[in-house]
Amino acid sequence: MRPTGKNNFDSLANVIGEFKAAADFLSLSPDQRAFIEDPRFSIRMTLPIRLDNGRIVSLKAYHTIHSIMRGPSIGGVQFRTSVDLDIVEALAFWSTHRCALLNIPFGGSYGAIECDASMYSLGEMERISRRYMAELSQLIDPDNDVITDDIGSNQQIMCWFMDTYSMHYGDFVPAIALGKPTDLGGAKYTIYPAASGAALCVTKACEYLKINIKGSKVAIQGFGKVGMNLAQILDKAGASIIAISDISGAYINEKGIDVDKVVWHQQSNGMLDGLEGEVDVEKMEDPMSIFELPVDILIPAAVELQITENNMFKIKAKIIAEVSHDPVSPIADRYLHEKGVLIIPDILCSSGGIIGRYLEWVQNRIGYYWSEERVNTEIQNLLGKALDQTIEFATQKNISLRLAAAVLAVSRVAKAAELRGVYA
Repeated sequence: MRPTGKNNFDSLANVIGEFKAAADFLSLSPDQRAFIEDPRFSIRMTLPIRLDNGRIVSLKAYHTIHSIMRGPSIGGVQFRTSVDLDIVEALAFWSTHRCALLNIPFGGSYGAIECDASMYSLGEMERISRRYMAELSQLIDPDNDVITDDIGSNQQIMCWFMDTYSMHYGDFVPAIALGKPTDLGGAKYTIYPAASGAALCVTKACEYLKINIKGSKVAIQGFGKVGMNLAQILDKAGASIIAISDISGAYINEKGIDVDKVVWHQQSNGMLDGLEGEVDVEKMEDPMSIFELPVDILIPAAVELQITENNMFKIKAKIIAEVSHDPVSPIADRYLHEKGVLIIPDILCSSGGIIGRYLEWVQNRIGYYWSEERVNTEIQNLLGKALDQTIEFATQKNISLRLAAAVLAVSRVAKAAELRGVYA
């Protein structure tokens, strides 16, 4: 019975709402909508896992393929406790939109395992990962559906996914799991691609609003792989990072935080907890008040639905760069857009990573690997073109970037569906 979690249901409702708004804008027929709205298939799984102490636990897991209209589906696999099939379907839908907006030949999928990765040993995580891939091995392949890293997963897990699939098929199949280290077929990056892509979006948004990024004030909620790398890029560009946060809390220095020291602390301790004892920052009493700070650029880089009707009136930022999935609710999005806040939607701002994975897939398929410079240039070019097209379309039609992005994406999926037709 659905939904099982309010926020998860909201995310599914949000992406469906974005699709319907785009479909209305494009005047799609009921037949066109029905053909491209619903997922191709969704499954729930139970994974029996033997723990190190000999006990057996059962973990819930999910996988959705939303669309293969424009090519194989692609999407991340999350390891987290607050997840269910609704959020997986929402993320798969957004993956379809993201790939179409970027004009790369993929559809959307997503998966998740309901567990806290930090509670399991390395051996247990390997067994969980391999069991998940074993269950999917008859349903996916590099020409149909490929998976990537996401919340709770990493390069090692992608290696286990790839090895498990390869063992099932008696062949070396690197393109099935993306986000691998370079020693096993991963693409070479100078800068973490999701962060470099987000930095490009922030830079172009500042140019659009005539804000000098040098000296601009930035707050970042979420200091994981993307948030941390993005903080370093913006710091080097001359921005002042005045507030950061993670699961341990939020930390502030209105004169600017020493990002290099924070990165050293985070990498040494695994989180920001205790940061105030080593870096010149104060711990904020309410972590959610990071959204209310008088900054130029606000970057939600954590989880869904952080800016809602409950706190939208307190937002003072001029730019909101959505690095996490679905951090701004539809009501807050409309209010802030009317207020003049430029919101860069996550299907743009968090897309550097998916472009990097696409390039890895291409290299795995052809067996030829490009230089770091070639990969970084391709990421910047593909995302830059999509961002420019979205800004231009939004300006011409006097609509938000979110609606503009959705319209461009849905129009491409609808066109592909029209060209392919219905097999009967």
